[in-house]
Amino acid sequence: MSLPVVLSHFQAAPLLAARRVGLPVVRVSPDLGRSTVEATIEPAGVRFPGGPLLAWDDVERISRSDTKCFRLERVDETDRDDERYALREIRAFSERTNWLRSLMPTAGAPTMLVSGLAMHRIKGTEPHRDTLTKIKAVAPVVGDVLDTATGLGYTAIEAARTAARVVTVEIDPAALEVARLNPWSQALFSDPKIEQIVGDIAEEVERFADESFSRIIHDPPMFGLAGDLYSGAIYRQFHRVLRQG
Repeated sequence: MSLPVVLSHFQAAPLLAARRVGLPVVRVSPDLGRSTVEATIEPAGVRFPGGPLLAWDDVERISRSDTKCFRLERVDETDRDDERYALREIRAFSERTNWLRSLMPTAGAPTMLVSGLAMHRIKGTEPHRDTLTKIKAVAPVVGDVLDTATGLGYTAIEAARTAARVVTVEIDPAALEVARLNPWSQALFSDPKIEQIVGDIAEEVERFADESFSRIIHDPPMFGLAGDLYSGAIYRQFHRVLRQG
């Protein structure tokens, strides 16, 4: 396949169901619900288009992990005749913050767990719908937009649909490492209207000229993780870089 296979327990369930009733093929999403493909049910496991084989033991492992997402990766990228693949959990430890970040599935887009805490509202909603609600709060999203906490990039991606430019700032490279493996975050790295900055927004905002942005979307982590992003000092900087009117 041209893209890696990324799965959660939501995708493992129909694979196991197809095996139980003896189906030869099954439609399944290889990218956490973004699209579907036809996979073949084999005695050794599930074979995805293009070659990747997911062993049944690994399907069972995924099905038991309701807070984890997994990526099926080629074992040896240098040997094109070697079709061995390994299942790896999508996670990254940050040496900068000492936080463990991982991708957690939902019925829609996945969220990011930071030291076990979800970075989106997921009760009664899902991260993509949650993002659309936040974007609606500052509609119309036009001109140059500042997104102060990139995370998985959902806010920047949605803002870029109508904005002229989106500048998004992320303090933790580990967050972007997880985002790169998330099928729902790919536009963060491909949309030419999105400019990424790795740094502390409390410092980066001081570098922007007065009235640089038409909209600012400020959705930081909870106070216990990033208390400085709720300070009066940073809001004064936001007021300075926000255009009048």
